[in-house]
Amino acid sequence: MKTGLFISKRLIRERRKGTTFSRPINRIVIAGIALSIAVMILAFSILTGFKKEIRDKVAGFSGHIQVINFDSNYSYETAPVSEDQDFLKRLSDNNKINNIQVFATKAGIIKTGENIQGVVLKGVNSAYDWSFFKNNLTEGSIPSLNNTARSDDVIISESLSGMLNLGTGDSFAMYFVQDPPRMRKFTVSGIYDTSVESMDKVYILGDIKHIRRLNGWEENLVSGFEIFIDNFNDIDFMSLVVRDAIGYKISEDQEKLKVTNLKIKYPQILDWLNFQDTNVIVIVILMLLVSAFTMISGLLILILEKTNMIGVLKAMGADNSLIRKIFLNQSVYIIISGLLWGNLTGYGLAYLQKRFELINLDPSSYYLTTVPVNIDILHALALNLGTIMIIISVLLIPSRMVAAISPVKAIKFD
Repeated sequence: MKTGLFISKRLIRERRKGTTFSRPINRIVIAGIALSIAVMILAFSILTGFKKEIRDKVAGFSGHIQVINFDSNYSYETAPVSEDQDFLKRLSDNNKINNIQVFATKAGIIKTGENIQGVVLKGVNSAYDWSFFKNNLTEGSIPSLNNTARSDDVIISESLSGMLNLGTGDSFAMYFVQDPPRMRKFTVSGIYDTSVESMDKVYILGDIKHIRRLNGWEENLVSGFEIFIDNFNDIDFMSLVVRDAIGYKISEDQEKLKVTNLKIKYPQILDWLNFQDTNVIVIVILMLLVSAFTMISGLLILILEKTNMIGVLKAMGADNSLIRKIFLNQSVYIIISGLLWGNLTGYGLAYLQKRFELINLDPSSYYLTTVPVNIDILHALALNLGTIMIIISVLLIPSRMVAAISPVKAIKFD
């Protein structure tokens, strides 16, 4: 066993037995590091969970990427495109794409008694993936759609249900402003709540056949395609992949398609999410500073306590690098102990919040009813390794004070 490591272990064992005055100081240092890492873990877990939940909710209404007619503007009255496209096969073979589905939208007005509300009917077909709305369904069931008969069932949000006094099984009339004006009757089959009020109070979902009939479209025409991808961070790259798959239309008789995504459609929500990164960065920097200064103080106390030992070792021929290693080894032990307790505390609290939803939020402000938590092993490894490297790098500076200690004065030190 190397000399430095052997002496470090003996000193650590002494502190465990409580034979040194620095033992309570070590506990304070460990507690400081544990508190700092726990705060950083919670900050990262909540931030990543928050961003993931909001992005998933926004994507649930429109997909991560949309392909629509080039002539369509950002209103809900869209120019149609054919659902028979060559690029669909090329995109479906891409392993970063989860799902591609068609949709159509049409704005209208719901009138129930004295209540009136402008909404958007989003039409979907039998191949539509309802998993997002099933997870957010609070009452009733998802409409049953098929490729033959037209269904009058729709799902509406809890906010619309409250404003219009509609429950499951109730029927209502929806008016469409066109020439000539049209009216359709629908039945509420289910009620959902995503807490994204700006969308909940707008969208109702039903059969795409209604929109085709209202617009006079053929059976293969839709407003566009929704594309869901694996990783939101790849959205810019995958938008380029989709554009390349579509190609560039030149002749007049060809459909001209354009690609849009969540960053373009909802910049205010995503910019707000990105702004939260700044808060977490500030918290992490502050906690790292707390850990570093706490550990520096602890190291200085260790050196002060063992000044006599340093003098004896120097008198016996030990060089400064060996003595620095002795104290750095002890520091690493303290750091690892602090990280262990910090991880147990941080991830323990994160698990309790994820499992029992102990802390609630105001959905009108945060789009969520409870504090979200995302536990990621890679984040944990990066956070712990980064903390160890930064603190040890900072400790190299005070550890050099060993070189300034004179053996004669150190042996006499009391």
